[in-house]
Amino acid sequence: MPTLASNRKAFHSYSIEDTFEAGLVLSGHEVKSMRNGEVSLNGAYVSIRNGEAYLKNAYIGKYKQAANLEGHDENRDRKLLLHKNEILKLVSRLHEKGTTLVPLEIYTSRRLIKLKFALASGKKQFDKRATIKKKETKRTLDRIIRNRI
Repeated sequence: MPTLASNRKAFHSYSIEDTFEAGLVLSGHEVKSMRNGEVSLNGAYVSIRNGEAYLKNAYIGKYKQAANLEGHDENRDRKLLLHKNEILKLVSRLHEKGTTLVPLEIYTSRRLIKLKFALASGKKQFDKRATIKKKETKRTLDRIIRNRI
């Protein structure tokens, strides 16, 4: 499962509650461009409209060797392939205050390209500091244990 793109800021800015996996509806040149690494999830988010889920504001660059791509929009909305009951579950959980759908990573599974996204709630500044402090203490403890052996 090679990762094509990841959203590292998501774990810093959001508290992850539940993760989901969905397929992406892409054109052929977008797939080739993603495999070349021309993809970014910075500023991307998932929204649900008319009973369908969409990945919005995700950047997928033009494939360099493709011809006739004048009308290609790098940040267009891309449909996510989810079951109806999963979408209904997401809609009901999104009505809670402060929850949002955040894309975590795009990866390949066999020959398919998948999106891993999460139902998340935003962290406050003091929550972010507490998380950083926990990581630092764990890192120092691991260093001490490693040096004593």
